[in-house]
Amino acid sequence: MAEVGGWIWERNLRSFLELLSQYVGYGFDATDWETVALAVEATDDERPDGWYSYSLVGEHRQVEVGLARAVGGDELMVAVRGTLTPELEVRADTLLAAFAAG
Repeated sequence: MAEVGGWIWERNLRSFLELLSQYVGYGFDATDWETVALAVEATDDERPDGWYSYSLVGEHRQVEVGLARAVGGDELMVAVRGTLTPELEVRADTLLAAFAAG
């Protein structure tokens, strides 16, 4: 089990999940987005039980994406866990870096 974590701007969450889903071979759709968007509203990164976890089960891989809003900010904490290949680890880390920028 490997984990890649960091933060992104909350406004970038949908794009982050759509791209990560492509890398694992999962068809992330509008229903997935509605589920995640609603659940993330109640998260809190300062509480151990304040995280929301969403599974992306694809043709190539399965990952769990942990999400929690930063209290008082527009940042969203993200943790991608699973049996990550080195390539998927780099891709997830790159997505985190890209969606934390501007």
